[in-house]
Amino acid sequence: MNSINKFLLTIISFFVFNSFFAQKNNVEEKSLIKKYLRNAVDEFGDAHYDKALSSSKEALIKSYSINDNSYIAQSYNTIAAIYDECSDSKRAIEFYEKALKFAKLVKNDTLNNWIYGNLGSAYYFNDVDVKKGIEYYKKSIEFAEKIKDSSQIVYGKLNLASAYFADKDYENVEFLINQLRSYVLKKGTQDAKLSFYILQGMQNTYLKDKAEAEKNYFNALKIANETENYSFVLNIYENLKKHYKEFDEKDLEEKYSAKHDSLHKELYSEDKMTSLEKQALGIELDEYKIQLEKIEDQSEKSTKIIKTSKLVLILFMVIVIILLLLLLTLYKSIKTREKLNLELKYANDELQIAKEKAEEASRLKSQFVSTITHELRTPLYGVIGITNILLDEHKELANSPHLKSLKFSAKYLLSLVNDVLQINKIEEKKLVLEDLIFNLADEIETIKSSIEYIADKNNNKLVIEIDTEIPEFLIGDKLRLSQIIMNLMSNALKFTKNGEVSITADLERIENTTYYIAFKVKDNGVGIAEEHQKNIFDKFVQIERKEEDYQGTGLGLSIVSSLIKLFNSEIKLESEEGVGTTFSFTIGFEHDEEKSRAIINEIEVDLSLQHTYNILVIEDNKINQLVTKKIIQNSNLNCTIVDDGYAALVAIERENFDVILMDINMPLINGFETTRKIREKGYKMPIVALTAFDKQEVSDEVFASGMNDILIKPFEPTKLYQIISNHLHKKESDD
Repeated sequence: MNSINKFLLTIISFFVFNSFFAQKNNVEEKSLIKKYLRNAVDEFGDAHYDKALSSSKEALIKSYSINDNSYIAQSYNTIAAIYDECSDSKRAIEFYEKALKFAKLVKNDTLNNWIYGNLGSAYYFNDVDVKKGIEYYKKSIEFAEKIKDSSQIVYGKLNLASAYFADKDYENVEFLINQLRSYVLKKGTQDAKLSFYILQGMQNTYLKDKAEAEKNYFNALKIANETENYSFVLNIYENLKKHYKEFDEKDLEEKYSAKHDSLHKELYSEDKMTSLEKQALGIELDEYKIQLEKIEDQSEKSTKIIKTSKLVLILFMVIVIILLLLLLTLYKSIKTREKLNLELKYANDELQIAKEKAEEASRLKSQFVSTITHELRTPLYGVIGITNILLDEHKELANSPHLKSLKFSAKYLLSLVNDVLQINKIEEKKLVLEDLIFNLADEIETIKSSIEYIADKNNNKLVIEIDTEIPEFLIGDKLRLSQIIMNLMSNALKFTKNGEVSITADLERIENTTYYIAFKVKDNGVGIAEEHQKNIFDKFVQIERKEEDYQGTGLGLSIVSSLIKLFNSEIKLESEEGVGTTFSFTIGFEHDEEKSRAIINEIEVDLSLQHTYNILVIEDNKINQLVTKKIIQNSNLNCTIVDDGYAALVAIERENFDVILMDINMPLINGFETTRKIREKGYKMPIVALTAFDKQEVSDEVFASGMNDILIKPFEPTKLYQIISNHLHKKESDD
């Protein structure tokens, strides 16, 4: 059998484990065990196997005495390796298996790696069972890979390749040689190189490559002599003898056969073998002695137990009496608990009924809010739209206080409706932040324009200060941010007269791509008394003030607080009566140039007016028809209006339309079903839902029915132009 690195594997295992398992207890005994194991390694290296075995035996006895499984495993591993080296495979396997038993108890992957490898060598190198040796090598490699020990992976694969060679699996041999060559020759130890050269030589001999085989064998022989690894020298002589026999060179075959026999007698003399045999019997006797001592120790413990049995019996009787009392108490407790459980069941049933009623009430409330907001938004769309038409067609009314009051009242009522819907969403946790690109300065300027009427009414000055370090484009929920700032500034303007309201935005810090911006809304109005500050953000809270100052529902600041929490932030209040109020908060927004450009390219679309576009409006409300038609015609688009979905299906058959604006809540057939029928007929023109329902409430069904977009009424005409423009541009690009 061609032994590649059995010696290498065994020796290294001693060095690794004699330092791995030191513990605080039994320090002196463990120090002595280490010394014995170290002596065994040294004697083994000098081929003094009887002395190595004697030291290993002492280590084993000491390990048993302190009941240290790791050292017991190491001692057995050392003993097994010595017998393995001396070709006593039966005893080697017996002691390796004992080592493995104790190694498994300590669950150490490194120790298992070595012992599985050594067991593989015992089965393979001694011609016991090559295939079983291969299985043990594979397990050893698994543990080596688990602990990521590259050197042990190499040693394991070298042994595995040798076993494959013996099993005539030359394909796997070649695979492993090619896999290992670069690592071993560049980074491998002398022992690893020595093993690799022998393996390569064996493969060359098999492939009839005489010169290459001899080159590898003599490279190995050189390393073995330099490192005084005589077991490897013996192995190389054996392989050279077989090599020259293969090529029918009898003189050289006899030469290396003689060298092999001479060295073998020197290393494994009969006296040494006899001594090892005696040592083996001694180890077995010591094991029996250790077991006997354990039995005697157990017997002594049993005697002590018997002496205390009477006391235990008395204690047992006392415990039984106590247990009986406890059982009686437990019985009474169980009866009491059954009664309480019955009462609890009745209470739970009542709670369940109350819960179901509360859920039904919540559902009805949500349905009511949804219906009311829809029914209010629909006429508001008409009021605001008609007001805008009057202002467009009758420029002389631009400064009419009555018309301005009408428009303001309509917008104020719309704001109130939105606040009610918003607070309902917050309570039901239906609000989700969206990522949209926006320019902070533009957003605040838009807010300023929309509240200038309130500022002028109270003769207030609006001041905006924006940090120039803030990027031009940010990504975040601009709608929620606008709602926060709008509510805070509107609130400040209501309670400030002949004063100043300012909004400042400063870049506070940058974390990766997130820019944290600190906002402050400050006024020099009436201020808030300290006793009111703690509940200023509660719903429907109205601070006591003059009756003529009464404005609003008390929802604005509650909505602000809830929205800021959605941004994972909090709002701070500083106020003093007669001096003014400052609200401050910090929100993080993403800044990403590439993402910003991509979003801008999607939304920045100009409507080409070189063509005439036909827009179909499906709307049952006559006032809304008038408003929508006027908005569309103002942008030089053709507008056709029908009252219901069936009329729309007829109109589409007769005329080509570029965009359809679809109301959802219609008699006869609603907007969803109308859209489905249009799509079933194969029409692909963009369909935009115009609805007074909340966007989040209907968006899923809108897109499921085949519509392309949603616009909530009332809306700004520019918003409608932008949506139509985007879809027309996209349609032209697709065509």
